[in-house]
Amino acid sequence: MTTTARDIMTKGAECVAAEETVLDAARKMTELGVGALPICGADDRLKGVLTDRDIVVEVLGAGKDPAAVKAGDLAQGEAVTIGADDDVDELLRTMASHKVRRLPVIDGHRLVGIVALADVARALPDRAVGDLVEVLSSD
Repeated sequence: MTTTARDIMTKGAECVAAEETVLDAARKMTELGVGALPICGADDRLKGVLTDRDIVVEVLGAGKDPAAVKAGDLAQGEAVTIGADDDVDELLRTMASHKVRRLPVIDGHRLVGIVALADVARALPDRAVGDLVEVLSSD
């Protein structure tokens, strides 16, 4: 049986609404104990992923007010995702080619979970994990 994204993802990922402020997103990250949140639009479609690093670099480091900046303002281009039933080889290729450490998992257009590097490390052989970490760590 092939291992899929659904098999290793963390289920129940919560979104931050595109219209919510970055301050709201930071509070939600703190409550949930996470370093990233998917950004979802009013149409319930994924717009991107907001990370704690985005907040520090793009908002605080740039002297912007986190209570005034909308989470959706930090969504960049089309969100990189993986289908829930895609196999782990596709998942690894996607994470490596886009150099992302967190990958939203969608079923149709609905967010069903997130695969983080830690999920990959728990579920896959050391060699696959090591290869991915090497790619993500390179310039």
